[in-house]
Amino acid sequence: MKKRFLKCLLLAVLFAGITDVAVAQKKRTATKRNTTRKTTKTKTKASIQPTEATADTVAAVVAAPAPAVNDSLPIKLVKKSLRPDEAVETTVLKERVPLPYEHLRADDAVYRHKVWREIDTREKINLPFKYSADEDNGNQRFISILLQAVQDSSVTVFSNIDDRFTTPMTKGDVAKIVGGDEIDVPIIDSNGVTVGVRKMRPEINLDSFYKFRVKEEVIFDKESSRLFWRILGIAPVKNVITSMGVNLGETELFWVYYPDMRPVFAKYEVYNGKNFGARMSWEELFESRFFYGRIIKSTIDNPYDRQIKNYPGLTENGILQLLEGENIKEKIFNYEQDLWSY
Repeated sequence: MKKRFLKCLLLAVLFAGITDVAVAQKKRTATKRNTTRKTTKTKTKASIQPTEATADTVAAVVAAPAPAVNDSLPIKLVKKSLRPDEAVETTVLKERVPLPYEHLRADDAVYRHKVWREIDTREKINLPFKYSADEDNGNQRFISILLQAVQDSSVTVFSNIDDRFTTPMTKGDVAKIVGGDEIDVPIIDSNGVTVGVRKMRPEINLDSFYKFRVKEEVIFDKESSRLFWRILGIAPVKNVITSMGVNLGETELFWVYYPDMRPVFAKYEVYNGKNFGARMSWEELFESRFFYGRIIKSTIDNPYDRQIKNYPGLTENGILQLLEGENIKEKIFNYEQDLWSY
C-alpha cells in the first residue's frame, strides 16, 4: 500500500513539472510573437512618411516670349519664273565660282599703297550699277545685290565706325541704318475708327543709293613684274538728312569684305546694252576694272591720314580735289612704267 502511494506521488510531481515546462514555453512563444509584431509595426510606421503636395516650381516658371524683331531689309520680293525665261541654258553660268587669287608674298611686294575710290553710278560708264530689272535671283540693282546677300546671311556686314572691318552688324542693325527707325502707323477699321497701332519702316527708294566707296590696295609684285589691284571692301553711301532738315553730308552705311562677296557677285550678270550675247559677272567686272571711281583718299604722301577734300586749300574746290585724285593715279602709273627699260 505504501509503495503504491509513493508511485502515485512521483507521477503527480513528474506531471506537474511537465505542465510547468509547457506553460513556460507557451509564454515565451507568445511574448516573442508579440515583440516581433510590435517591432515590425514600429519599423513600418517609421519608414513610411506621409507626403505633402508640393508645387512644381520648374513647371510654374514659364519663360516670357521674346519680343518679335523685324530684321527684314527693305528689298522687293521678286517671284521666280515657273517656266524657263531664256531660250538658252544658263544654269551652269549662274552656278560658277570665282577663280582663286594668285598668292602674293610679302617679300615680293616692293610697292604697296591703299587707295579709296568713290563710284558715282550716274556716270555713263557706271550705269550698269543702276540696272533695275527683275530676274529669278532678284532685282539687278547693285544695292539690291548687296542687301540680298545680307538678307540671305551670305556675307558678314561691318559697321561704318571704321573701314578695317572690326565691328560686325546684325540684319536688324542694317535694316535700321538703311530704312531708318520704325514709325507708328495707325490701324483703321472699315468704319474709320482707329483700333490699334503697328510699327512699320518707311519705304525707301533704292535709286537714292547711287554712290559706293571702294577700298583697295595696289601692289607691285617683283616676282611676276606685275601691278596688282586687290579690292578689300565696298560700302554704299547715302546723303544723311535729319528729321529737322539738317544735312549731315554723305557717309558710308556699312562695309562688306569684298573677298567674301566674290562668290555672290559671280552669280549675278552685269547689264551690257551693247553685247547681250557675252554678259560678264559682277566679279569679272571688278577684277577687270570696268568701272570708274575717283580717288578720294590714299596712303601716298598722306602722313595725317586725311581725305583729299580735307587737304589744305582743297576743301572748297571740287575741281582741285578731282585733279589731286588724278595726280595720285598718275604717280602709281608712272611707278610701274619707270621700272621698265626699252
